[in-house]
Parts: sequence; C-alpha cells; structure tokens
Amino acid sequence: MAEKLAPEKRHTFYHGSQKVFEWDQTLDEVNMYITLPKEVPTKLFYCKILSKHVEVGIKGNPPYMNHDLSSAVKTDSSFWTIEDDTLHITLQKRDKGQTWSSPIEGQGQLDPYAADLEQKRLMLQRFQEENPGFDFSQAQFSGNCPDPRTFMGGIRTD
Repeated sequence: MAEKLAPEKRHTFYHGSQKVFEWDQTLDEVNMYITLPKEVPTKLFYCKILSKHVEVGIKGNPPYMNHDLSSAVKTDSSFWTIEDDTLHITLQKRDKGQTWSSPIEGQGQLDPYAADLEQKRLMLQRFQEENPGFDFSQAQFSGNCPDPRTFMGGIRTD
C-alpha cells in the first residue's frame, strides 16, 4: 500500500531551456536524477555528497553542479549510482519527514501549491508507515496540512 503514496511524477528543474535535473522525495530521502551526456564514458563522472552540499562533474573539468543543499543530509547513508545514462543521487534526509521545496538551495523551488501537495503526500506516507493495516492512498486533507515531522507528537522512531 505504501507504493500507492510514492511520488506520482518527478519535479524538473530547468536553467533556461536546459533540463538540469529531476527530483522526487519520500519521508526519508530526496532523489535527484541527472541525464548524462552519452559521449562521455560513465567512469569519468563523479559525485561528492557533503552534509549540506553536492558536487557533480566530469573528472578533470569544473563541476557541472556545485551547490548547497536545501537541508542537511546523512552522508553515511547517502549515495549515488549511474544506470544507463542517468546519475541517480539518493540523499538521506537528516530530518525525516521534512518537506523539501527543492534539493538545491535557491534553485527550482516548488510553487506554493506544489509544495502543499508534497507536504500532504508526505503526511499520508507517515500515516501509512505508522498504520500499515490501513490504506491512506485515497485520503485527503481539507485546509492546510500539518507538518509531518511534528503533527501529533512527531514521527515515531521505534
């Protein structure tokens, strides 16, 4: 049932008319997807993940991406992989349940409506996680959605 509350589609960040990356999030992590140029061997790409910073590039060149993250991540459980022509970066949220408006500080922020939809989806994921016998995939909120991190005593860690 939890898969019913997974992100329906990825958000896309463009710089001008060029797609920089796509991303989505769950209660625990933020995923970034960067399409790599086909003419560069995958072994030349690198990714460096720090607690509040990410760097992506081709060895021997200036980084393609060198930005601060919107929020802190757990570096020991964040990682990156390359599959086909896509670099997939998995950032483990330091604050589980926090709704990110964008992975990158000040770049491609979600509009208020999209941010509200994300917060509602994460809250339903939290309810699903805490109550596995119920299906919250059709549940809806009327009005403002509370913060999934703090609502009713916060996220359980047991």
